[in-house]
Amino acid sequence: MEALTRLLERLRWPARKEEEVEEDEKESRSPGCPQSLLVAPRCAQRPHGGAVASWGLRFGASAVQGWRAHMEDAHCAWLALPGLPPGWAFFAVLDGHGGARAALFGARHLPGHVLEALGPAPGEPEGVCGALRGAFLNADARLRALWPRGEPGGSTAVALLVSPRFLYLAHCGDSRAVLSRAGAVAFSTEDHRPLRPRERERIHDAGGTIRRRRLEGSLAVSRALGDFAYKEAPGRPPELQLVSAEPEVTALARRAEDEFVLLASDGVWDTMSGSALAGLVASRLRLGLAPELLCAQLLDTCLCKGSLDNMTCILVCFSGAPRPHEEAIKKELVLDAALGRRVAELCASAQETPSLNTVFRTLASEDIPDLPPGGGLYCKATVIAEAYSQFCQDSGECCVKGQSGTGKPTGTHSGSALDLDA
Repeated sequence: MEALTRLLERLRWPARKEEEVEEDEKESRSPGCPQSLLVAPRCAQRPHGGAVASWGLRFGASAVQGWRAHMEDAHCAWLALPGLPPGWAFFAVLDGHGGARAALFGARHLPGHVLEALGPAPGEPEGVCGALRGAFLNADARLRALWPRGEPGGSTAVALLVSPRFLYLAHCGDSRAVLSRAGAVAFSTEDHRPLRPRERERIHDAGGTIRRRRLEGSLAVSRALGDFAYKEAPGRPPELQLVSAEPEVTALARRAEDEFVLLASDGVWDTMSGSALAGLVASRLRLGLAPELLCAQLLDTCLCKGSLDNMTCILVCFSGAPRPHEEAIKKELVLDAALGRRVAELCASAQETPSLNTVFRTLASEDIPDLPPGGGLYCKATVIAEAYSQFCQDSGECCVKGQSGTGKPTGTHSGSALDLDA
């Protein structure tokens, strides 16, 4: 029950002092929780972005630790590639498992391997596709040389290489990408799972088994950087091991209608489909939201929808991306004002001020028009929290629930940040 309140408190005060966050971290373990999860999510984000106005490219990125005890995601963004003409850029999201080492290595070193494989005059598109495959495999070989023997761990990856003529998407594992073109999803990557026919054939040929939909009953993905315990089949090249670091590469000819590409780790896709995410992103771009702030809002929304994983996303916008629309901005302001009034009504009409969790659950049961596509009411968590806080301040009440008399959080972990059935 307390999960929603504590989550929205964090969203309401994103600039809390670091020492306060660390103090919460010490208090955040509970005997009833899995060791990999916290009692309250860590919602701090550091959104960042950039742009190249001369060829109409903008990007934003953000990451959040969420409910996980440790942050194992990493990402990188290069708006220019040394040695290549203007118009080339590289972006990647990496999602570690069994530790952050492989993801951090990939974020730091994969771009260099890509540059080395491309050379000064890459042939498009076949030569570039081959270069990306080689870059992933070379990065994995380098990682293996540095990896402590016998230690587990690896990382999925999804990357976007932009050239003046093509968009190249390369991925291994379950980090995904979607391309929005002319208002619809034109392409999305497919996760590398052990039960995919091509993956299953490779695994069986390498002497492996699939149990409970997992490789050797353990690993949920069949392609990744690292995971070297699954790359020991004798006499087989790296791309034919139980787990392969060879990416699946797709070359898409660029069009004027290209709007944006969204890259994200699987914690994002756990809560929303590709079409829902594309709709939410497009609606926020029509409000004039900067890509980096849009990424932060997207991750907050996924937290509210119940994602328990680390989350990272990069949004790359092209010249065809939706532009700010005056009517959309007006409708959003009207929606925010209506939500604020409704929160105040719910609080004022009750004999005792309801908890923030109760307010949200009540709103979720009502038919509210013009909510953001894809995100719905979850996308408005901060608006609701701010209105609730304002009511408490105006009424002179302390409305923070789920705390002991000393102000320390109490209660146990809920499976969803919005435990609407509680």
